[in-house]
Amino acid sequence: MTNQDSDGLSENDWEERRELSWTEADWETYLAEHESAVRDYLKHYEQLADAPDRIDEVARRMGWEMQPADFDAPGGDSGEETQAGDPAPFDEDFDLYTVHRNPVHIATKALYLGLIANWERIASHPDRIHSALALGVLGTLYRGREHALQAVQSLDMGDYSLAICFFKRALREINDTLARLSAETDSAHGLLSRYREFATPRLFDLREIWLRVMAECRNADQGG
Repeated sequence: MTNQDSDGLSENDWEERRELSWTEADWETYLAEHESAVRDYLKHYEQLADAPDRIDEVARRMGWEMQPADFDAPGGDSGEETQAGDPAPFDEDFDLYTVHRNPVHIATKALYLGLIANWERIASHPDRIHSALALGVLGTLYRGREHALQAVQSLDMGDYSLAICFFKRALREINDTLARLSAETDSAHGLLSRYREFATPRLFDLREIWLRVMAECRNADQGG
């Protein structure tokens, strides 16, 4: 990593400057760690798909304690450290914190990764799924993910009310996704019913994660 000197920097300014002076290769490695964490989360989730406490169990496997209080803004203990005090699942050399290390960010990206990938495979068969349904469901999935990730970004900046607003938009997209999947009659091949069975618990788990965080945001805003 490159550290560029500058006159008149305080200790805190120097720390910030050092973080910002990462090279492209440094950031590529950091992002690769993030992508690996997303894949790890999805792998653990699929292994525990039938477990009633899968959200919390996956979090334990990831080295997190999946409680809303752990997802506070930077400056506290959340996101940067696990209960054991280690920044998991990122490599120990990476002491920089960004939103990519936030557990809610990782969980949201991982669950949507599975939801979108499976629906894209179905949507690639227009002879079996109507194009309007294929595009409509895909749109709600992408919009839900976008709103949720913006919510986590707001959460990391300490803008709790804004985070709640984005989470509420993401929740509306989940409702829209479920409505679209339920309103359509099944195809002769049963693709839609199989996807509904696959997607419904994952969408409800996303909802549960976000509702936990929203409750903590409201508590923080009220000074509780």
